[in-house]
Amino acid sequence: MFRFRRGTQGNPRGGLGLTVVPGAIPATIRSMEVEVPSGSEAETGLAPNSPGEVATILRFATEHRLKIQVWGGGSHQGYGRMETPDLALLTERLDAVEAWEPDDMTLTLGAGTPVARFEKMLAERNQTAVMPEHPGPATIGGVISAGVSSLKRGRLLGTRERLLEVTVVTGDGRLVRAGGRVVKNVSGYDLSRFVVGAFGALGVVVSVCLKLWPVPRAKATVTNPDPDRLGVLSRPLAVLEKDGTTQVFLWGIKEEVETSADRIGGQVTTGHTWPTDPEGAFRWSMRVPPALTATAITNLPDSWRYLAIHGVGEIRLGSDAAEAAPELRGWAEANSGRLVVVDSPPGSLTQFDPWGAVPEGLEIQRRLIGQFDPTRVINPGRLPGGI
Repeated sequence: MFRFRRGTQGNPRGGLGLTVVPGAIPATIRSMEVEVPSGSEAETGLAPNSPGEVATILRFATEHRLKIQVWGGGSHQGYGRMETPDLALLTERLDAVEAWEPDDMTLTLGAGTPVARFEKMLAERNQTAVMPEHPGPATIGGVISAGVSSLKRGRLLGTRERLLEVTVVTGDGRLVRAGGRVVKNVSGYDLSRFVVGAFGALGVVVSVCLKLWPVPRAKATVTNPDPDRLGVLSRPLAVLEKDGTTQVFLWGIKEEVETSADRIGGQVTTGHTWPTDPEGAFRWSMRVPPALTATAITNLPDSWRYLAIHGVGEIRLGSDAAEAAPELRGWAEANSGRLVVVDSPPGSLTQFDPWGAVPEGLEIQRRLIGQFDPTRVINPGRLPGGI
């Protein structure tokens, strides 16, 4: 609820201490107030119904220097270390499918649309947006902002390559559209690519247009194939290894799938059952050069669970403790890699940076973000380097 006045006295959180006088709050903003989502430390929740209302919130936040936590499905809130927010901006009402063009293989929809919902819709026409296989409550805006991709990206590329057009509302309330809804009509500086993985720093994602992919009817999974034969496959859909078990995922023409499965040996099953990410109180993402994936696995603590995406260089990890994390991060960074915290218990890892070493070009990033969020109201502190 809006109930604080500007100043530090009486602010139990020790944050900005902004107390907004009720009479100064526009009626349009008051009408958006909803319950704060579980897990958010914000004082107030707001659920806008349109990009225009998002702009109204952000202009108000910039004027009063409020910190905004953008909340889609809540699946990616464990990344980074955001400053304590004043407001939670929920995108749940921005969930309209604006345009689906099956023949053109494009889909335009609101950023608050749950991934599971629209992938189910696309499956009815044997199409996919190649989003994460187990999205849970994640929205398309959250997936884009967190830069999360499908397990199939070794062949079908990642979320960044699926994005044709994006509309964002900047920190000071400007509506900006980048890209285009026609494939190959974009030239020059492609801002839409920068939005992926930016955690809202370049603006709150409100609408996106995605490039779709046809889903072949023939699918097969080969478990524990002969590792010496994997080289005969030109481009498998995915090669995954979970806790010592390797699976190769194939799709395409029936004869091609059957031939490929026979050539690599192993146990063949029809269809695809995608593995879930490892569980644990602590969840991590290790990113290394693809050629070092197998070596990285040998460096993991015995008690850590893992899902490795071969050919990509990402290893998703789960652990019940974090004592081994500094040494593992040291090895990763010494080999041009990263160990990123995906989620952790509240209050843990206070002395362990969620991203690791500060990346090069940090000041360039600050200046770029300053053009879109001058007072840094959207998810402040969440990016590497505390941006």
